[in-house]
Amino acid sequence: MDLSVHDPPVVRGPDDKGVVGVQCSSCHQDHNLELARVPGAPDWHLAPRAMAWVGKSPREICEQMKDPARNGGRTLAQIVDHNAHDRLVAWGWNPGHSREPAPGTQEQLGQLVADWVASGAECPNEGATP
Repeated sequence: MDLSVHDPPVVRGPDDKGVVGVQCSSCHQDHNLELARVPGAPDWHLAPRAMAWVGKSPREICEQMKDPARNGGRTLAQIVDHNAHDRLVAWGWNPGHSREPAPGTQEQLGQLVADWVASGAECPNEGATP
């Protein structure tokens, strides 16, 4: 994971889409801009800070995914749909400009999440590794 500073410097803003005059959509369009090396997808924006996974254990991420207060207000069925069909999530498999795509396919991710939900949406024990 590349935790480099965004260039040019930007501010998150109250709705996670930047601030007036420097919103995400000022540069990020609904598709990758290959010549400018600017990634893009429909409704490009940052996830809210409350949804960040960096530094969390698999169990903490699992618990967060199931908690509507920390998952964007989604039910488990909506989590399945989000992972399987959301076009911003889909960007992970088409990141453009020599970026490494996510492993597998979005369809496979959707099926894995659906199977997890169907089996009871259990979270791993603390200390488990992915």
